[in-house]
Parts: sequence; structure tokens; C-alpha cells
Amino acid sequence: MGSVLHLDIQPALIDQVHDRLLAAIADGTLEPGQRLTQESVAAMLGVSRQPVSHALQVLKRRGLVIEHGKRGLQVAPLDARRIRELYLVREALDGLAARLAANRVRSGEAKAAEREAAEAALAHGRKLGSRTALARLIDADVAFHSAVHVLSGNLSIVETVADQWPHFRRSMGLVLSVSDAQARYWREHAGILEAILAGDARAAEERARRHIGTAGEETASRLEADQPADQSSQGGSP
Repeated sequence: MGSVLHLDIQPALIDQVHDRLLAAIADGTLEPGQRLTQESVAAMLGVSRQPVSHALQVLKRRGLVIEHGKRGLQVAPLDARRIRELYLVREALDGLAARLAANRVRSGEAKAAEREAAEAALAHGRKLGSRTALARLIDADVAFHSAVHVLSGNLSIVETVADQWPHFRRSMGLVLSVSDAQARYWREHAGILEAILAGDARAAEERARRHIGTAGEETASRLEADQPADQSSQGGSP
């Protein structure tokens, strides 16, 4: 019976370690380039090395940690080229999500709860001021876009973007920390949702694609500006 309980508990512990590390990487607690060892992570989380080893391998496959030397790993650096690639894909997906959402609203297929969730996410985000903690600004932005993805009715869009949110969250603070950009983004969010709720699929898609495309380029440009000259020429993915 003991071994059966061990097999049941271990995957849950691995998931917990993974989720804690994922959150710390996404919010910058674990900074790009920070070295990670099984020993240091195990001590930090108060667990044994085994679940840490499994969790780190999962994060490595997701591109959030990379090899560092012969025996260690490090938090993957933020790379402008990688960010551009991710936003290019997301531009297409968010545009599609907005178009599908508008079509569902026009046809009456969209659920009232889905529309209300998107409206609530927009209202919440627009209330946040420039002094709001950066983590809350990022949470609000993610919540709005996630609500639009759900409103599209396409689970594949929801799942695909959700899997990449940690990569996006790591860099979103570069632009959301700028107050004028923050206000502009929420005006753009309002325009996207306005078109969706009006059932205007073309306008919804165009506004969503323009919004994501601009955000991606601004984020990548900030990364390049902040990156030391000796690293900016190296390129590569995290």
C-alpha cells in the first residue's frame, strides 16, 4: 500500500514544484540567466531532489530553462527574436479568436456568461492606475485576452495561447510599466471588444491583429534596447 500511495503523490508533488518554478520565472522572481541546480531549488522549496529534477526537465522542454555548463541549468534569457516569433503566431490566433467571437455574438451562439466575463475583464483593467503593481497589470491583461479566447468558442485557441502565457508574461512588464502605453492598450482592448459585441467580425479581427502586432514589436524593441551589445548580436531562442 505504501508504494501505491507514493506513486499517487509523486506526480502531484512534481506538478507543484513545476508550477512554483513556472510562476517564479514568469513573474521575474527567478531572473533571466539565474543559475538553477537541483540542490538549490530543492532547498528553496523544501522538497527532495527527485521532483525538482523532473520539474526542471519539463521546464527545459518548454524553453523556460536552458543548459548551463556541464551540470547545471539557468533561467532562459529573454530574446527579442523569440518574442517576435511568439507574437507573430499570437497575432494570427488573437485575430482569429476575435473574428470567431464576433460571429458567435452575431449568431446568438455566445453565452451571456462569456460576454459578461469579457466585459468584466475590460472594466477591471481600465480601472487600474499607473501605481498598480506590475503583476496585477499583467494579470489583468492576460485575463482580458483569455476571456476573448473563451468567447471565440474555440478550445484549441484557448489551450494553445495558455501554454505560451509564461513566455509572454516574462516580457509584458517591459511595456505595461509605461503608463501611456498601458492606457493605450486598454483603449485598444475596448475597441476590440466593442467590435466583437457588435458582431463586426472584420473590425474585431483587424483591431485584434493590429493590437497584438504593435505590442509584440514594442516589447521586442524594448528588449533590444535593454540588451547589452555583446548579447544582441548572438540571437537564438531561450
